[in-house]
Amino acid sequence: MPAKPTKTAHTRKGMALGMRNTVVGLSFILPNFIGFFIFILIPVIFSLVLSFTKWDGFTEMQFVGLQNFTNIITDKYFLQAMGRTLIFSAFTVSITTFVSLGLAVLLNKKLFATDFFRSSIFFPYVASIVAVGVVWNMLFQKDFGPINEFLRFIGIANPPGWTASVKGAVPAVIIVFIWKNMGYYMLVYLAALQNIPAELREASCIDGASPAQHFWRVTMPMLSSSTFFVVLMLTINSFKTLDLIMVMTSGGPGQATTLIVNYIYNKGFVSNHYGPASAAAMILFVLVAIITVIQFRVEKKASM
Repeated sequence: MPAKPTKTAHTRKGMALGMRNTVVGLSFILPNFIGFFIFILIPVIFSLVLSFTKWDGFTEMQFVGLQNFTNIITDKYFLQAMGRTLIFSAFTVSITTFVSLGLAVLLNKKLFATDFFRSSIFFPYVASIVAVGVVWNMLFQKDFGPINEFLRFIGIANPPGWTASVKGAVPAVIIVFIWKNMGYYMLVYLAALQNIPAELREASCIDGASPAQHFWRVTMPMLSSSTFFVVLMLTINSFKTLDLIMVMTSGGPGQATTLIVNYIYNKGFVSNHYGPASAAAMILFVLVAIITVIQFRVEKKASM
């Protein structure tokens, strides 16, 4: 009779299987980890080091301690850029969340050409940011742009200057940001809406709830996790908006659309002051981290 496998043989076989599974798992995550290590972790660490130095990219680095941070937080242009960033974030996050939810609720119903409208609204999210900025700049053109022509047609004699004016530039960028991003977050809400059990609506109807009561008492609580995700991602994206502004206004007119990311870009890659630019980047990182932690705690308390 063949000998039965010993306990040691079983142990070795289990260890070999476990090792093989570990190697397979690592082979899947290793490329992503290598990319994260090279393109994110190392630059972040280098930026942290630069924030304590004086360096223009050509001369030798000089350690200056907290001087860069002191200079940044007392720089009026940095404070103005921070204020604009907070205003920009507040408007874009709140309006995009509201519009995305409204579109998701509307397109969750069986309407004519629903798939076409879903695709059309989502398309701007994957469109080239350069193409989006150029096209919207043409639409916002002060004298002969279609938007201002329409406003004149409906009786507004002096329409806004949009990207050509200090007062109109920020609203113009906010409009384009919302238009470009609302499709993605609409799909997030749409997926969440379709996962709500139909029995809940039937139960609320039996209890005599109106459509508005059902939405606020049943649907919105079921969407709390999706809303948290949408608000969190929109907040992070609004604080790091650079490409759209560079294409549409380059931070102008004047300093009207210079957000904190534009300030960092100008300090680092225009003025070659990498130390102050890195210090400003670290301040932005801490600010976004604080806001994220607050959002997590609010969501945790709300879900209890």
